[in-house]
Parts: sequence; structure tokens; C-alpha cells
Amino acid sequence: GAAGDMILGALVDAGLPIDALQAALGSLAVAGCEVSADRVVKHGLTAVKFRVHETVPAGAAGDERAAHGHHHLRDIRAAIGRSNLSDTGQARANRLFTRLAEAEAAIHGSTLEQVHLHEVGALDSIIDIVGAVFALEWFAADRVVVSPMNVGGGMVRSAHGVFPVPAPATLRVLGSAPVYSSGVPFELLTPTGALILTEY
Repeated sequence: GAAGDMILGALVDAGLPIDALQAALGSLAVAGCEVSADRVVKHGLTAVKFRVHETVPAGAAGDERAAHGHHHLRDIRAAIGRSNLSDTGQARANRLFTRLAEAEAAIHGSTLEQVHLHEVGALDSIIDIVGAVFALEWFAADRVVVSPMNVGGGMVRSAHGVFPVPAPATLRVLGSAPVYSSGVPFELLTPTGALILTEY
């Protein structure tokens, strides 16, 4: 499986300097959030955990907190424009979110202009996607090979209710990409992870 933060953590572990990533994120990394990468041990194996920390003060007004919850596509495009990605990177990041918005609009019978990107439109997911685009540019990756993706199983709770895994947005983004389920009752592939892995 994969999620945006897992992909970014793996790329930091592979050599991407966290300070270069922070510089690329530009104002994304300071608009109510900061990022870090820490070495962790999971099941006896070391890895890098990429984290996005909310910096909105504990006493902040509820609407200020809610501002980080979900965004329209136009908000996300503006955020990408505030990053320090190259023109090519910004175009790719915009294409990723357009694909996601198209999937959400199709699922909910909405339009690109009206659709709210909930979990995947949260600031941490925007940082994950923009960060992954920058990281693959930094590595000058000209080819990315992805094995069939493990989607997991069971049910997942989202802003729209409880759905079977893979979630509708994940399924729509995947298209005809090869997937399988190991049968574990957890979501192993998020919409953000599917979006990044099917782009390259």
C-alpha cells in the first residue's frame, strides 16, 4: 500500500534533504503548519516518518482551524503557486489535483468549481503531493516502476460516511492500474498515494 506521507518519508530516507524540501514548499510549510522527518523503528525495521504539524495556536478560533480542513481546487492551485516548485513541477502538481477533483466531482455529481476536496484537500495532503513532485524532480527520476498496489480491505470512514476499501476516490483515481488485496481489514492505499503512484 501507500499514502502521501509514506511516499515522501521514503524519498527523504533515500536522500532528499529535508531543508531542500522545506525550501521547495515555500509558504506552504509555514501557512499554519511545519514539517519534519524523523527516523523511526517499525516492526524492527528503520524508516523515516514524514510529519506535518499544525501550528495554529490552541486558542485559535474554530473557523481558523476549519480553514485547514478542506479546500476548493482554486484554493489548492493558489497554494501550489505559493510553493517554490519549478514551472514543470507546478504544472504536474496542478494536474494531480485536477485529476483528484475530477474523480470527486464524478463521485458526487458535482463540478470542478464546486467540489470540496475533503481529506485529500487538507493542507497536510497538499504538502505531501507538492513535496513528492519536488522530490522526484530533485532525484531527476525519469522512470518510476510501480508494482500492483495493495489496497487492503474492510471499511474506511471519510467525510462522506463509511465506505468499503478501496474508497470511491481511490478507486476512481486508480483507473485500470493493477491492484490486489491482502485481506487485512485496513485501508492500505489512500487517494493521495494512488494519485502519486499512477501519475509517474
